[in-house]
Amino acid sequence: MGEFWPVPDVLAYLAGSWRAERTVRDLASGETGAFSGATVFSPLDRHGLLHHEEGTFTWLGVPRPAERTLRFLPGPRPGTADVRFADGRAFHDLDLTTGRHLADHPCSADLYRGEFSVLDADRWRTVWRVAGPSKDLVLVTDYARED
Repeated sequence: MGEFWPVPDVLAYLAGSWRAERTVRDLASGETGAFSGATVFSPLDRHGLLHHEEGTFTWLGVPRPAERTLRFLPGPRPGTADVRFADGRAFHDLDLTTGRHLADHPCSADLYRGEFSVLDADRWRTVWRVAGPSKDLVLVTDYARED
């Protein structure tokens, strides 16, 4: 078995509940933070998945509630996804047929570069590197399927 676990259909793979643990490192200041919570991928209308993440984000020792919502729609090729923000704006594409995917998302003058890795049937990881004039961050999120 290789380093990555191929996923023939990303929407089928992601459906359900996941435990999410994220570290956030500000490369400019050296500060670190952490998110701990749950991510649920539930059916969205007739197709796609609604991604809802909810938990606690701790930064500089201060915990606060955090949440986000995304839409994972069927992508242009079978088994892929078109990821959008809650308001419908494009975020990135997602193709895990090889078990690994790279995606870019320009946000104002900053660039978000994401790496998605499937480790096995119940674990996957994202690493976002955010670079630009206003941000210099690395965000690593580990997901583990909940029963």
